[in-house]
Amino acid sequence: MLQKNIFALLVLVLLASCSATKRIQVKTVEKTIRDTVYIKEISKVEDRVYQAAVLKNYNVNADSLPSIGQDYRVKFLILHYTALDYPTSMRVLTKQAVSSHYLINDKNDKEIDILVSEDARAWHAGVSFWSGRTNLNDSSIGIEIVNQGSTEYDGKKYFFAYPDYQIKKVAALAKNIIERYEIAPDYVLGHSDVAPQRKNDPGPLFPWEKLYRDYQIGAWYEEYDKQFYEAQFLPELLNDSIFIKTVQEDFARYGYEIEANGEWTKKSKRVVSAFQMHFRPANYDGVLDRETWAILKALIKKYKTNI
Repeated sequence: MLQKNIFALLVLVLLASCSATKRIQVKTVEKTIRDTVYIKEISKVEDRVYQAAVLKNYNVNADSLPSIGQDYRVKFLILHYTALDYPTSMRVLTKQAVSSHYLINDKNDKEIDILVSEDARAWHAGVSFWSGRTNLNDSSIGIEIVNQGSTEYDGKKYFFAYPDYQIKKVAALAKNIIERYEIAPDYVLGHSDVAPQRKNDPGPLFPWEKLYRDYQIGAWYEEYDKQFYEAQFLPELLNDSIFIKTVQEDFARYGYEIEANGEWTKKSKRVVSAFQMHFRPANYDGVLDRETWAILKALIKKYKTNI
């Protein structure tokens, strides 16, 4: 009788543990990332079971788990600035119809906020495109960074810089995400890369090159390739429609959404400006020049030659 009671108790425990979904309230959960940064979970999260573990009259056999025919749903890491202070950023990203998986505050502390579980879809990218994929909310993780964005003075736009301690947080979190999901370097992007017609974030002062050099995060060109292509540039072709069309095709080949029509339309110039903010932030006027073209060619050589 004792053995039967113990067996019945074990069955009840097993069934309870394999329920399809249960909701729990988490006030604060901390997780170490690379020994220095903590994630603070502050909202309700779902504790999901990812297997149909209990079916009436059937057994789910997991002997072949995991199958080799699979890959990660997450393909992209997209970085943003909030253009708001920290309290307002937290309120907007948790109480309105916009969100991100993570929020990097502007404090010199050891905390990062997680707002959306990585297995769920956050609403951060909006109408977006990269390398033939659309609606990147479905296939990306979004990181919002508390930064005031930009301001205008005397008719000119000025962007706000990122303190080094904040970039260290971004790097620690981004590196962890990239390694776990095996995200390609050229799929680590800014919001302006995937939505150049309407977004500027994370802006020209975001240190993409530093992330690449110091943390091996994201894509960057080789200087010798850039110099090689600079020597090949022919300024007299800048207004040639055939040349313009090939440049537009190169932007599309790298990943941007652009129409290859042989004309420098406003939309095309916004794409050039987004590219310059990322890879040549000293001048992001949206006008193609020798350096911009050379960087684009160098990036294609490094990351797209096998496509």
